[in-house]
Amino acid sequence: MVSSWHADVVVIGAGIIGASVAWHLAKKKVDVLVLEKSDPCSGTSGACDGMVFLQSKKPGVHLALAMAGRNRFDTLEQELDADIALQCSGGIMAITSEAELTAVNWFVQEQNQAGLGVSLLDIRQARELAPCLSPNLPGATFCSLDARVNPIYLTLAFLEAAERCGTRVLSRTPVMGIGLKTDGIFVLDTPQKTIETRTIVNAAGVHAPKIGKMVGLDIPITPRRGQILVTGPMAPVLDQCLISAAYVAAKYDPAIAESGHMGISMEQTEAGNFLLGSTREFVGFDRSTTLTAVKHILAETTAIIPALQDASLMRTFAGLRPYTPDGLPILGRVPSLPGFIMAAGHEGDGIALSPVTGQLIAELITDGTTCINLTPFCLERFSNGAVS
Repeated sequence: MVSSWHADVVVIGAGIIGASVAWHLAKKKVDVLVLEKSDPCSGTSGACDGMVFLQSKKPGVHLALAMAGRNRFDTLEQELDADIALQCSGGIMAITSEAELTAVNWFVQEQNQAGLGVSLLDIRQARELAPCLSPNLPGATFCSLDARVNPIYLTLAFLEAAERCGTRVLSRTPVMGIGLKTDGIFVLDTPQKTIETRTIVNAAGVHAPKIGKMVGLDIPITPRRGQILVTGPMAPVLDQCLISAAYVAAKYDPAIAESGHMGISMEQTEAGNFLLGSTREFVGFDRSTTLTAVKHILAETTAIIPALQDASLMRTFAGLRPYTPDGLPILGRVPSLPGFIMAAGHEGDGIALSPVTGQLIAELITDGTTCINLTPFCLERFSNGAVS
């Protein structure tokens, strides 16, 4: 017999965003129930790298949000009482052509004007910082604020800290339907229980549109596959996290991503393994990996770090980023359903934006206002002609 539960807030999704929202609410003594259709961190948050990379964000509201999020990482391990494998050794953006050098020069100026602090380096300066870089590169940029974490450690740390504050987490509990009573109470149907709440947070990532349809909402989030290669352990050669300049272009322009010249990302773990990525493919919910992508990633990464030619390939995996048409997450209340709150669509920025997203959603629910204006991130921006 299906039983019934009640919670002040139901968070749908136990990836890094849902976990952060749950913890920030639990700290404020809110009764939170997290529903996860599979297991915590079994989706996008468990199939990605751990970069907290600011250089890839467009100057404006996106970069401002990311910088606010980065500030939270300095004290996060202490707050969560957990090891999240935080490494604050900065980030490098490798420039692979003269055309990229011209474009990056403008991008760096914009970021510095926004207060980020990015240095444009010639190849000699870049190789002083990271001798593993190819001497054939035109140059690179460096930002000391770029960092990395273990995304699985961080997601589970958020959830465990939330549970210590009283949050309930139900794994393998998919939401099958959502009803709305005349008194404004949502009724969520699951295989195990019927759950009633006045507030739902849709943190379901690439599955957020399915949840939206249950309440009559069209949520423009599309899965975008990213394939990643894992090498065997190597001697330490790269202390920083690294992306190519083409990564930024491919991130914001799908045509570039599909043209065959994709940007790449690299980080070397404490164990010596490299994580090499990543594609940006619209292939539905297909999480398989392809030989074409493996060859492409290896060609692009070895051109930047020649020592990778001696690396052994240990395994490959793929995750699905929750892509939105303008590259910004969808955050905040839905005006037509005041008790329904969005916290999804972070694409490849979920790790970096997780602390600030959780903070903002918790402020919205408990205080009715937020320290950062959420209007640029509202769902209705897509129906007001702002994005084609």
